[in-house]
Amino acid sequence: MRKCSLDRLPAIFAAIAEKAALYLPVDGSDGKAAYTKWQEGMQWSNALNTVRSPKDFFFPQTEDLMKFKMEGKNIEIKDVREEQEDFVVFGVRACDVKSFDILDNVFLTEPMDSFYASRREHGIIISTACTRPSETCFCGTFGIDAAAPAGDVTTWKTETELFWQANTPKGEALLKTIEGLTEACGEEQVEAQKEKIASIMKKLPLAGLSLEGFGGGKTKELFDHPAWEELSSTCLGCGTCTFVCPTCQCYDIKDFNTGKGVIRYRCWDSCMYSEFTRMAHGNNRLTQKERFRQRFMHKLVYYPENNNGLFSCVGCGRCLARCPISMNIVKVMKEIGGKASE
Repeated sequence: MRKCSLDRLPAIFAAIAEKAALYLPVDGSDGKAAYTKWQEGMQWSNALNTVRSPKDFFFPQTEDLMKFKMEGKNIEIKDVREEQEDFVVFGVRACDVKSFDILDNVFLTEPMDSFYASRREHGIIISTACTRPSETCFCGTFGIDAAAPAGDVTTWKTETELFWQANTPKGEALLKTIEGLTEACGEEQVEAQKEKIASIMKKLPLAGLSLEGFGGGKTKELFDHPAWEELSSTCLGCGTCTFVCPTCQCYDIKDFNTGKGVIRYRCWDSCMYSEFTRMAHGNNRLTQKERFRQRFMHKLVYYPENNNGLFSCVGCGRCLARCPISMNIVKVMKEIGGKASE
């Protein structure tokens, strides 16, 4: 365990940025935090979480897959993959760190996604414990400890100091680069902060939210539940919930003719869209009710059934904060399965 005073952070950020690109939450002109490449003078945001998750660093919203150059009947295929630069993502909360386990199950399982795998290999995650959890947080429902996030390095912030703990060989190597700017310390203050955070988490409005009634083997029981009709009745199908979600991984692959060739790229898609998975024969989910049900059944039933009980939600609360009609996974869980304490 090591520590530094908060006024040494600019020097530490500079030292890290000399070795790899450094990204951290920074407040924008709209007052909301977003991951931004660090430059001298930038201040680490005090926001609990960023509007969009750090998923973007490993599974970007759009990316080129290959290019085609055509001359008559000849087609030349160009591999657009390039060696990734090393990068560090600082200030990742426990919920977002857990989301990488869910994405890894999808993209690192055979056949492995080489684009995602390369970014995971070159990326270093520095997590930060949540000293001020929000009323929309419910990560504890999924067994996530906001006071002890995973990652290559875990940090804890007090009013005057930042504590650092390496968890992986990557993390140990990174702490070596800033060793001269930090000092060895005990764990007493960190343990005290963990207890404080745990106390706050127990008092949050969604602390009693239960997963009872969900999980693998519940498809037959829940698929035709009468509540789906009412729950989905106000859904706009805008896809906002899927685009701010740190665990959604649906994408579409498209070809774009540049006039000089064709670029094949992938971009995020949403199961809430009417054209999602549409093929020549049509779409197998014709109503918003069916699309709405698919999203939440996947999070709470299908994914854990196929991934050893791991749910495809981390309780970050982004969908609660961003949905324009205030319909979200918590309301589904309360109505269809587990109950939350009043």
